[in-house]
Amino acid sequence: MMGRPNEPLRVGRIDYANAWPLFHYLEDYTEQAGIDVVLKVPAELNRLLREGEIQVSAVSSYAYGMNDQDYILLPHLSVGSEGKVNSILLFLKEPIEQSPPKHIAVTTASATSVNLLKILMKKYYELDPIYEPAEPNLEHMLESADAALLIGDPAIRESWESKGLTVIDLGEVWNLWTGLAMTYAVVAARKEAVESYPEAFQRLYRAFTASKEQSVDNLKPLIEKACEQLGGDPAYWQMYFTSLNYDFGQKQQEGLTLYFRYAKELGLLDHEVSLHFYKEESLPNR
Repeated sequence: MMGRPNEPLRVGRIDYANAWPLFHYLEDYTEQAGIDVVLKVPAELNRLLREGEIQVSAVSSYAYGMNDQDYILLPHLSVGSEGKVNSILLFLKEPIEQSPPKHIAVTTASATSVNLLKILMKKYYELDPIYEPAEPNLEHMLESADAALLIGDPAIRESWESKGLTVIDLGEVWNLWTGLAMTYAVVAARKEAVESYPEAFQRLYRAFTASKEQSVDNLKPLIEKACEQLGGDPAYWQMYFTSLNYDFGQKQQEGLTLYFRYAKELGLLDHEVSLHFYKEESLPNR
Protein backbone atom coordinates (compact mmCIF):
# COMPACT_ATOMS: atom_id res chain seq x y z
CA MET A 1 0.00 0.00 0.00
CA MET A 2 1.46 3.32 -1.07
CA GLY A 3 0.44 6.56 0.61
CA ARG A 4 -0.91 9.45 -1.41
CA PRO A 5 1.12 12.67 -1.68
CA ASN A 6 -1.36 14.55 0.56
CA GLU A 7 -0.93 11.95 3.32
CA PRO A 8 1.97 12.05 5.80
CA LEU A 9 5.26 10.50 4.80
CA ARG A 10 5.61 7.54 7.17
CA VAL A 11 9.12 6.86 8.48
CA GLY A 12 10.27 3.75 10.33
CA ARG A 13 12.49 4.11 13.38
CA ILE A 14 14.49 1.18 14.78
CA ASP A 15 13.70 0.71 18.45
CA TYR A 16 17.31 0.06 19.55
CA ALA A 17 19.91 2.29 21.19
CA ASN A 18 22.36 1.76 18.34
CA ALA A 19 20.11 3.77 16.01
CA TRP A 20 19.35 6.59 18.44
CA PRO A 21 21.80 9.09 16.92
CA LEU A 22 19.93 8.97 13.61
CA PHE A 23 16.58 9.57 15.28
CA HIS A 24 17.09 11.36 18.60
CA TYR A 25 16.38 14.83 17.22
CA LEU A 26 14.49 13.77 14.10
CA GLU A 27 11.06 14.81 15.28
CA ASP A 28 12.44 18.20 16.37
CA TYR A 29 13.14 18.83 12.69
CA THR A 30 10.04 17.17 11.26
CA GLU A 31 7.28 18.70 13.40
CA GLN A 32 4.44 19.90 11.18
CA ALA A 33 6.44 18.73 8.16
CA GLY A 34 4.03 16.05 6.97
CA ILE A 35 6.16 13.25 8.44
CA ASP A 36 5.03 10.52 10.85
CA VAL A 37 7.56 8.37 12.74
CA VAL A 38 6.77 4.67 13.41
CA LEU A 39 8.76 2.91 16.16
CA LYS A 40 9.38 -0.87 15.70
CA VAL A 41 12.07 -3.58 15.88
CA PRO A 42 14.03 -4.13 12.63
CA ALA A 43 12.13 -7.24 11.46
CA GLU A 44 8.78 -5.42 11.66
CA LEU A 45 10.11 -2.32 9.88
CA ASN A 46 11.52 -4.53 7.14
CA ARG A 47 8.03 -5.93 6.55
CA LEU A 48 6.26 -2.57 6.68
CA LEU A 49 8.62 -1.02 4.14
CA ARG A 50 8.44 -4.05 1.85
CA GLU A 51 4.64 -3.94 1.90
CA GLY A 52 4.51 -0.16 1.41
CA GLU A 53 2.89 0.55 4.79
CA ILE A 54 5.74 2.99 5.43
CA GLN A 55 7.69 4.84 2.75
CA VAL A 56 11.12 5.36 4.34
CA SER A 57 12.82 3.45 7.13
CA ALA A 58 15.96 2.45 8.87
CA VAL A 59 16.02 -1.22 7.91
CA SER A 60 18.42 -4.09 8.34
CA SER A 61 21.03 -4.22 5.57
CA TYR A 62 19.85 -7.69 4.55
CA ALA A 63 16.31 -6.35 4.03
CA TYR A 64 17.76 -3.81 1.61
CA GLY A 65 19.61 -6.61 -0.17
CA MET A 66 16.38 -8.58 -0.56
CA ASN A 67 14.62 -5.59 -2.14
CA ASP A 68 17.40 -3.47 -3.67
CA GLN A 69 15.56 -3.07 -6.99
CA ASP A 70 12.65 -1.39 -5.17
CA TYR A 71 14.63 0.77 -2.73
CA ILE A 72 16.92 3.80 -2.77
CA LEU A 73 19.50 4.40 -0.04
CA LEU A 74 19.89 7.74 1.70
CA PRO A 75 23.58 8.74 1.53
CA HIS A 76 25.71 9.31 4.64
CA LEU A 77 23.28 7.45 6.93
CA SER A 78 23.79 3.98 8.40
CA VAL A 79 24.48 2.05 11.59
CA GLY A 80 27.71 0.10 11.52
CA SER A 81 31.08 -0.53 13.11
CA GLU A 82 34.67 -1.04 12.14
CA GLY A 83 35.49 -3.55 14.86
CA LYS A 84 33.41 -4.29 17.94
CA VAL A 85 29.73 -3.47 17.68
CA ASN A 86 28.97 -4.49 21.31
CA SER A 87 25.35 -5.35 20.56
CA ILE A 88 25.49 -8.24 18.07
CA LEU A 89 26.77 -11.01 20.28
CA LEU A 90 27.03 -14.78 20.15
CA PHE A 91 26.83 -16.34 23.63
CA LEU A 92 28.40 -19.82 23.83
CA LYS A 93 28.35 -22.41 26.60
CA GLU A 94 31.93 -23.39 25.69
CA PRO A 95 34.77 -21.57 23.84
CA ILE A 96 34.31 -22.15 20.10
CA GLU A 97 37.83 -23.52 19.70
CA GLN A 98 37.20 -26.21 22.34
CA SER A 99 33.65 -27.13 21.46
CA PRO A 100 32.31 -25.90 18.11
CA PRO A 101 28.55 -25.27 18.42
CA LYS A 102 26.31 -27.74 16.61
CA HIS A 103 23.04 -26.00 17.42
CA ILE A 104 22.64 -22.20 17.59
CA ALA A 105 19.48 -20.37 18.64
CA VAL A 106 19.16 -17.11 16.70
CA THR A 107 17.13 -14.00 17.39
CA THR A 108 14.06 -13.34 15.26
CA ALA A 109 14.65 -9.58 15.46
CA SER A 110 17.07 -9.04 12.55
CA ALA A 111 18.02 -11.06 9.48
CA THR A 112 21.24 -9.10 8.87
CA SER A 113 22.86 -10.39 12.05
CA VAL A 114 21.65 -13.96 11.55
CA ASN A 115 23.06 -14.06 8.05
CA LEU A 116 26.30 -12.43 9.18
CA LEU A 117 26.57 -15.25 11.72
CA LYS A 118 25.94 -17.85 9.00
CA ILE A 119 28.64 -16.27 6.78
CA LEU A 120 31.19 -16.20 9.61
CA MET A 121 30.39 -19.75 10.72
CA LYS A 122 30.72 -21.18 7.22
CA LYS A 123 33.58 -19.16 5.76
CA TYR A 124 35.62 -18.09 8.80
CA TYR A 125 35.11 -20.86 11.34
CA GLU A 126 34.37 -23.55 8.70
CA LEU A 127 31.41 -24.82 10.70
CA ASP A 128 27.89 -25.78 9.64
CA PRO A 129 25.64 -25.73 12.72
CA ILE A 130 21.87 -26.00 12.82
CA TYR A 131 20.12 -22.65 13.32
CA GLU A 132 16.85 -22.35 15.20
CA PRO A 133 14.89 -19.06 15.33
CA ALA A 134 13.94 -18.09 18.88
CA GLU A 135 12.56 -15.21 20.86
CA PRO A 136 15.39 -13.12 22.40
CA ASN A 137 15.55 -14.72 25.85
CA LEU A 138 19.06 -16.00 26.49
CA GLU A 139 18.18 -18.45 29.25
CA HIS A 140 15.44 -20.10 27.19
CA MET A 141 17.57 -20.07 24.03
CA LEU A 142 20.38 -21.97 25.73
CA GLU A 143 18.07 -24.64 27.14
CA SER A 144 18.22 -26.53 23.84
CA ALA A 145 21.17 -24.93 22.02
CA ASP A 146 24.95 -24.72 22.38
CA ALA A 147 24.98 -21.01 21.60
CA ALA A 148 22.60 -18.09 21.16
CA LEU A 149 22.70 -14.94 19.02
CA LEU A 150 21.25 -11.77 20.52
CA ILE A 151 21.22 -8.27 19.07
CA GLY A 152 20.38 -4.76 20.20
CA ASP A 153 19.43 -3.86 23.74
CA PRO A 154 18.85 -7.49 24.91
CA ALA A 155 22.41 -8.33 23.82
CA ILE A 156 23.79 -5.33 25.70
CA ARG A 157 21.96 -6.24 28.92
CA GLU A 158 23.15 -9.85 28.78
CA SER A 159 26.74 -8.75 28.13
CA TRP A 160 26.71 -7.03 31.54
CA GLU A 161 25.90 -10.30 33.32
CA SER A 162 28.65 -12.77 34.18
CA LYS A 163 27.13 -16.18 33.51
CA GLY A 164 30.28 -18.11 32.66
CA LEU A 165 29.54 -17.88 28.93
CA THR A 166 31.95 -17.15 26.10
CA VAL A 167 30.90 -14.08 24.12
CA ILE A 168 31.86 -13.42 20.49
CA ASP A 169 31.29 -9.96 19.00
CA LEU A 170 30.35 -10.49 15.34
CA GLY A 171 31.47 -7.01 14.33
CA GLU A 172 34.91 -7.67 15.74
CA VAL A 173 35.26 -11.04 13.97
CA TRP A 174 34.10 -9.59 10.63
CA ASN A 175 36.64 -6.77 10.88
CA LEU A 176 39.49 -9.09 11.91
CA TRP A 177 38.66 -11.41 8.99
CA THR A 178 37.97 -8.89 6.20
CA GLY A 179 39.67 -5.70 7.38
CA LEU A 180 36.44 -3.88 6.52
CA ALA A 181 33.61 -2.19 8.36
CA MET A 182 30.23 -3.89 8.68
CA THR A 183 26.98 -2.03 8.15
CA TYR A 184 24.00 -3.49 10.01
CA ALA A 185 21.28 -1.00 9.13
CA VAL A 186 20.71 1.51 6.36
CA VAL A 187 18.09 4.15 5.69
CA ALA A 188 16.11 3.16 2.61
CA ALA A 189 13.12 4.59 0.77
CA ARG A 190 10.74 3.00 -1.66
CA LYS A 191 11.58 4.38 -5.09
CA GLU A 192 8.03 5.53 -5.73
CA ALA A 193 8.07 7.46 -2.43
CA VAL A 194 10.91 9.66 -3.65
CA GLU A 195 8.78 10.57 -6.68
CA SER A 196 5.50 10.91 -4.77
CA TYR A 197 6.83 12.97 -1.83
CA PRO A 198 9.70 15.03 -3.29
CA GLU A 199 9.44 17.98 -0.88
CA ALA A 200 8.75 15.91 2.25
CA PHE A 201 11.56 13.57 1.24
CA GLN A 202 14.05 16.42 1.03
CA ARG A 203 12.89 17.76 4.41
CA LEU A 204 13.28 14.28 5.85
CA TYR A 205 16.82 13.89 4.54
CA ARG A 206 17.76 17.27 5.97
CA ALA A 207 16.24 16.22 9.31
CA PHE A 208 18.10 12.90 9.36
CA THR A 209 21.48 14.46 8.68
CA ALA A 210 20.86 17.22 11.23
CA SER A 211 19.81 14.68 13.89
CA LYS A 212 22.86 12.54 13.22
CA GLU A 213 25.28 15.46 13.33
CA GLN A 214 23.73 16.96 16.46
CA SER A 215 23.83 13.59 18.22
CA VAL A 216 27.41 12.76 17.29
CA ASP A 217 28.61 16.26 18.20
CA ASN A 218 27.20 15.90 21.72
CA LEU A 219 26.57 12.37 23.00
CA LYS A 220 25.65 13.46 26.53
CA PRO A 221 21.84 13.48 26.02
CA LEU A 222 21.97 9.98 24.48
CA ILE A 223 24.21 8.69 27.27
CA GLU A 224 21.84 10.06 29.91
CA LYS A 225 18.83 8.53 28.11
CA ALA A 226 20.59 5.15 27.88
CA CYS A 227 21.50 5.11 31.57
CA GLU A 228 17.93 6.00 32.51
CA GLN A 229 16.14 3.58 30.18
CA LEU A 230 18.58 0.68 29.84
CA GLY A 231 20.89 0.91 32.85
CA GLY A 232 24.65 0.77 32.83
CA ASP A 233 26.98 3.67 33.49
CA PRO A 234 28.01 6.71 31.42
CA ALA A 235 31.46 5.27 30.63
CA TYR A 236 29.89 2.19 28.99
CA TRP A 237 27.53 4.24 26.83
CA GLN A 238 30.28 6.68 25.86
CA MET A 239 32.28 3.69 24.63
CA TYR A 240 29.23 2.16 22.96
CA PHE A 241 28.15 5.14 20.90
CA THR A 242 31.69 6.12 19.88
CA SER A 243 32.35 2.54 18.72
CA LEU A 244 29.55 2.81 16.19
CA ASN A 245 29.65 4.55 12.82
CA TYR A 246 26.71 6.49 11.42
CA ASP A 247 28.16 7.55 8.09
CA PHE A 248 28.10 5.43 4.94
CA GLY A 249 31.53 6.04 3.45
CA GLN A 250 33.75 3.95 1.21
CA LYS A 251 34.79 1.43 3.89
CA GLN A 252 31.19 0.91 4.94
CA GLN A 253 30.08 0.43 1.33
CA GLU A 254 32.92 -1.98 0.57
CA GLY A 255 32.14 -4.05 3.67
CA LEU A 256 28.44 -4.22 2.89
CA THR A 257 29.10 -5.12 -0.75
CA LEU A 258 31.32 -8.01 0.42
CA TYR A 259 28.63 -9.15 2.87
CA PHE A 260 26.10 -9.25 0.03
CA ARG A 261 28.56 -11.16 -2.19
CA TYR A 262 29.08 -13.82 0.49
CA ALA A 263 25.33 -13.99 1.15
CA LYS A 264 24.72 -14.67 -2.56
CA GLU A 265 27.55 -17.23 -2.63
CA LEU A 266 26.03 -19.15 0.30
CA GLY A 267 22.50 -19.01 -1.09
CA LEU A 268 21.28 -16.56 1.57
CA LEU A 269 20.35 -14.15 -1.24
CA ASP A 270 19.17 -15.23 -4.68
CA HIS A 271 20.63 -12.32 -6.64
CA GLU A 272 23.57 -9.93 -6.75
CA VAL A 273 22.94 -6.70 -4.84
CA SER A 274 23.80 -3.17 -5.93
CA LEU A 275 23.86 -0.07 -3.74
CA HIS A 276 21.46 2.46 -5.27
CA PHE A 277 21.76 5.94 -3.78
CA TYR A 278 19.51 8.95 -3.93
CA LYS A 279 21.43 11.25 -6.24
CA GLU A 280 23.61 13.76 -4.40
CA GLU A 281 22.86 16.62 -6.78
CA SER A 282 19.14 16.43 -6.02
CA LEU A 283 19.67 16.60 -2.26
CA PRO A 284 19.33 19.83 -0.29
CA ASN A 285 22.54 21.53 0.75
CA ARG A 286 24.07 19.96 3.86
